[in-house]
Amino acid sequence: MTTVEATPSGAAARNQGAPHIQTELPGPRARALIARDDAVASPSLTRAYPLVAESGSGCVVTDVDGNRFLDFAAGIAVCSTGHSHPKVVAAIKEQADRLIHIAATDFYEPRYLEFMERLAAIAPFKEKARVFLTNSGTEAVEGAIKLARYHTHRPGIIAFEGAFHGRTLGALSLTNSKIKQRAGFGPLIPMVHHAPFPRIRAWREGSGGDGSAELEVLRRSILGRIIAPSDVAAIVVEPIQGEGGYFPAPKAFMEGLRAICDEHGILLVADEIQSGMGRTGSWWAIEGMGVEPDILTTAKGIASGMPIGAFIARDSVWTWPPGAHGSTFAGNPVCAAAGLATLKIIESEGMSNAASMGARLRSGLERVAADVAAIRDVRGVGLMLGVEFDTHEAAEAVQDAAFQRGLLTLECGESSLRFSPPLIVDVASVDAAIRIFGEAVGAA
Repeated sequence: MTTVEATPSGAAARNQGAPHIQTELPGPRARALIARDDAVASPSLTRAYPLVAESGSGCVVTDVDGNRFLDFAAGIAVCSTGHSHPKVVAAIKEQADRLIHIAATDFYEPRYLEFMERLAAIAPFKEKARVFLTNSGTEAVEGAIKLARYHTHRPGIIAFEGAFHGRTLGALSLTNSKIKQRAGFGPLIPMVHHAPFPRIRAWREGSGGDGSAELEVLRRSILGRIIAPSDVAAIVVEPIQGEGGYFPAPKAFMEGLRAICDEHGILLVADEIQSGMGRTGSWWAIEGMGVEPDILTTAKGIASGMPIGAFIARDSVWTWPPGAHGSTFAGNPVCAAAGLATLKIIESEGMSNAASMGARLRSGLERVAADVAAIRDVRGVGLMLGVEFDTHEAAEAVQDAAFQRGLLTLECGESSLRFSPPLIVDVASVDAAIRIFGEAVGAA
């Protein structure tokens, strides 16, 4: 078996090595580790298939039995620069040698400041931005909820059907993608209401409208009958729903939300935890919709796998006093250093590559899907693409068949597969993924 080694000589070198399956999956070492895991892990974990990862380089993951996989899941769109990018690894090592922790809630630290400055500079609004660093995406959403409530002195939040915003109590109250994520955890936070989200299937069916019907329900049924606009602090929306099925919001729908917020003094919060960080070919998916939010949440691809996130808001929104919000570990110097290296790579090679490789990947997926009646839709932007099947069972069967052939994908929504490879993915990897996906569809 050929060993794939990370080198600093560019994306092509990091992505070298085709998928190679040399044992029955899962292999013997994987089976042993899975048995040990079953004895101690929380039963709440939902492993998609029996991958036991040992190492990764670029777009390739190698398991404990030496099987090599092409990774088009990227740790749920987290490994934006690929696995173990040399520049990110170097930044982590250098910072770990210098300082690992100091608690930025109480003290100052250069990497914390530099990372906030960089995020503020790319914020998708004209007004000056301020930043709060978090440990995760769900914490970013929690912080955004708190800031919106404090600034507006209002309790209510509007979220959307199919949304995923996290699993801590406040974020979970907004989440609406799968009932198993909410069942048994009530009561959740009060005065959260879910409006319909436009689910546009344009590729084959041409169904779903343009979002105007959903805006009408929000205006007349939610804000007109269930909660007064004067009680709503924020409307929280994913410009592209992630866990809910990779549905991009129509531009007119986002413009309508902005208009409603402006009319009633409501803050518009864009959850870009999965859709941001260059995945759509620009820093933020909302930039392509011509709408500015008031608060934005980000995480996942922000630091190539290190645990850090942020909520970013217009300067005028930050009206809370010292001590109103904090965190012991958030903005950890090692994570911030990884984030700074990640942003440089995304800017220099990731965003433009996401646009071009995304177009190539989508074209290939559509070619495969054209003759498959069980595929309802191919949709998305950049390297955030979903393929929807007519049943959950069909999507699961294709996901498993792809895994057996060396391609990692993940289900989302009711019956879709998501394709979210590292932003540094190359032509050979995209073409290999298309080929394996076609084989998996045929086998399933």
